[in-house]
Amino acid sequence: MNMDTVSLSSFSIAGFLYVLLQIFVTAHILRYKDDVKSSIGWIGLVWLTPLLGSIFYVLFGINRIRRKALSLRNKGPNLMALTGKTEQEIRQEIPRPFLQLLRLGYKVHPQLFSFGNHAEPLLNGDEAYPEMCRLIASAQKEVLLQSYIFDNDSAGQLFIPALKQAVKNGAKVKVLVDGVGLNYSKPTIAAALRKIKGIDFAVFLPSKSPINLPFVNLRNHRKILIVDGETAVFGGMNIAAGNLVQTNPKEPIQDITFKVSGPVVDQMSRVFEEDWLFAGKRHFIPVSFKTSKKLPGHMPARIIPDGPDSDYGKLEQLILGALSCAQHEVSIVTPYFLPESDILSALEVTAMRGVNVEIILPSKSNILGMDYAMRANFAKLLKKGVKIYRTKPPFDHSKIVLVDKAWIFVGSANWDVRSFKLNFECNMECTDKHLAEKLAQIIAHKKAGAFQEKWDKEKPPFWRTLRDNAFKLLTPYY
Repeated sequence: MNMDTVSLSSFSIAGFLYVLLQIFVTAHILRYKDDVKSSIGWIGLVWLTPLLGSIFYVLFGINRIRRKALSLRNKGPNLMALTGKTEQEIRQEIPRPFLQLLRLGYKVHPQLFSFGNHAEPLLNGDEAYPEMCRLIASAQKEVLLQSYIFDNDSAGQLFIPALKQAVKNGAKVKVLVDGVGLNYSKPTIAAALRKIKGIDFAVFLPSKSPINLPFVNLRNHRKILIVDGETAVFGGMNIAAGNLVQTNPKEPIQDITFKVSGPVVDQMSRVFEEDWLFAGKRHFIPVSFKTSKKLPGHMPARIIPDGPDSDYGKLEQLILGALSCAQHEVSIVTPYFLPESDILSALEVTAMRGVNVEIILPSKSNILGMDYAMRANFAKLLKKGVKIYRTKPPFDHSKIVLVDKAWIFVGSANWDVRSFKLNFECNMECTDKHLAEKLAQIIAHKKAGAFQEKWDKEKPPFWRTLRDNAFKLLTPYY
């Protein structure tokens, strides 16, 4: 056998193996990818760039995260009974159109509402951080702190003395930070936390480890503080100096989070418990809210966790349900607005029904190309009657959904594919007249200083359409 024959034979074997690999990867895509556009994109990449495309899919396209959900523990007496009200009386407090939404919500995520809660908004780190540190320093039993970003800066350093005091009080302290968010500051806060004897510190999917490279696109975006099982600070605010707006930081960030008390804190604890276990730490049972004491309020609320580890899309389904139930007004505050076509269509249909649909966005994003990508969706929305407001600096990172000044949806999720499909997120669904009034005032204040986008009947310049649509193609990666 001459060398030419050997070379040809080797080439044929390599070609056969390439085709076999492509067929195998394509079969995996068809078997496990539900989204048609995603499937087409991956299959195209695999066949157009045979080896490289397959490697990219194996590294970044396969969802390897599968977590066995912890059972929802409803301990003690029925939480409805604790309010002293009958189910019929509770139903009378909830606007009729939203009774259907509550039924839908239970099928999306079978977690009962807890009653007797209270929530109040905290604006920016100027209000939130001192209150969070006060709660931590007063802890007697337990501190559970989870954040996407926990910077080692003037904001992060505020928490160190409070955490030390909690340990001194005898409280068990657990801190969980996302592996990507941890590295937003150098050096990271990890060394300072590990130095404090008594703090149990964990990183969610460390991004620097080669083993975790396939998970780098799946981040834990949740922000939760729970103290003694009684009080929580819950929302979308990270721990970073930019949130201390009154100190005039270089890159100021407006934001909102919520101080929450009541039985719903138990549901937040379950989310932390599951994330803590997934991060490789020993299992523990969080301190439970004591139902024997007087309840702090009257708000019905429940927690909706979402992520790529289970039946993701729960937040998206609830939002679609809320839009279909809206009768008068929908107010959406979000820093990033890049939802997929189903949400965009629902917004258009809601506005066409005569509902006042308002979207409040920052005038300038803090992510390169985000403004162009978002603007690609504006024309169609504006044409159908959706109102879009752009708030002036500082950058607004707030996340609020308010429907008919009755249904409230707040938490860590943005209105984009990353939050709806890739990140681990956590939102709170509630109905409360007093909280709704406060949020309506906050939204009105944001609109008062904003400019409104107008629908231009004239076609935009060709180059701008090309640019905006090109950046929109990067939607899943922002």
